[in-house]
Amino acid sequence: MDTIESSVKFNQDGLLCTVVQDVDTKSVLMVAWMNKEALNQTIKTGLAHYYSRSRQKQWLKGEESGHLQKVHSLHIDCDGDTLLLQVEQVGGIACHTGHQSCFYRKLQGGELVETAPVIKHAQDIYGSKMP
Repeated sequence: MDTIESSVKFNQDGLLCTVVQDVDTKSVLMVAWMNKEALNQTIKTGLAHYYSRSRQKQWLKGEESGHLQKVHSLHIDCDGDTLLLQVEQVGGIACHTGHQSCFYRKLQGGELVETAPVIKHAQDIYGSKMP
């Protein structure tokens, strides 16, 4: 029987691409990166942890906004280089912009068009500590 540790293939930077999906609607909420520590914390706590490439640190999703992700299942792709998390998105907001999903824009007629409303403005979520 394979274990998650023996099955995943982190990239040259020690990161693993992670697609995050709403467990009920199956909507893709976001794509993020995990390092080994973030993966282990996610498995241990049942809450999604990621690695921020821009901040160069591990973080718990929702630690500042309160929009935690409760992990219902973790899947690995055939190559072992991508994870799929199915989560319950607390507060219904996954994106730091205040949208339900990070994929709120669509190419339409050669231009990007917003296809979903802001649920809560980022300023109201983060105040002066906007990401």
